[in-house]
Amino acid sequence: MVSIPERQTSKAAGWSRRTAAFSAVLLLTVFTGHHFDLVETPVFLWVLAIVALLAALALIFAALAFSRLWHFGDRGGRDLTVGALLALLVLTPYGVAAYWATIYPPLRDISTDFDDPPGLDVSDRTKDMNVLSPATPGEQRLQTDSYPLVNARSYDLPFETIVNAVETVLDRRGWDLSEPYPDLAAGQSDVTITAVAKGFVLGLPSDVAIRIADDGDSVIVDMRSASRYGRYDLGDNAARITDFLGELDQEVAGQVGAAPAE
Repeated sequence: MVSIPERQTSKAAGWSRRTAAFSAVLLLTVFTGHHFDLVETPVFLWVLAIVALLAALALIFAALAFSRLWHFGDRGGRDLTVGALLALLVLTPYGVAAYWATIYPPLRDISTDFDDPPGLDVSDRTKDMNVLSPATPGEQRLQTDSYPLVNARSYDLPFETIVNAVETVLDRRGWDLSEPYPDLAAGQSDVTITAVAKGFVLGLPSDVAIRIADDGDSVIVDMRSASRYGRYDLGDNAARITDFLGELDQEVAGQVGAAPAE
């Protein structure tokens, strides 16, 4: 009588499911904590790296389990399937970010004025944040070629009207102002408003400065946005500037019925 060996249960399949599930829970937890400012950004970035490693480890366990199932008929097909699917789901945002890194230029500090960029508030910057430095000629050319819509605005309107319009758009966006809106003095013709804005997807902070200056002929609005963390901004700063200035155009037109003179 031929004895049939009992099928073994793959331990790797179980570990794949558990590791993938833990990576998914950890990702959701740290993302929620960072969104509500319960987790600091440097810790958030380290945890994201750990999550990616755990998800990759879950895929390795799934591959080992599949090999055992294929060659020896071990049990655990459901566990390895769940583990592999969860791991791929967790790694999807990383894949999207990697793709964006290939299509967006390697920039993290965008300004509408290269020669005299608006000054950022650096009072609460720490040593683990990106160092602020003037854009090199190569970076300037790269920004100009990649983001042709990042341009200053020029309005033939009173200085106070443009300042009020900028403050209205800022209020709608809910950025964290570095300090309260300044009280304009009589004859004042230059003001810079600084704030901290967060990215749409990961919520990574960027320092923002909006300068409104009256040059005698028109009122010029320049804007700068610089990422605090990360080598690349994946287009976040340029999108922030173009969206804000586009909304400012609409606000100015809605207030006085005039279009900007660019």
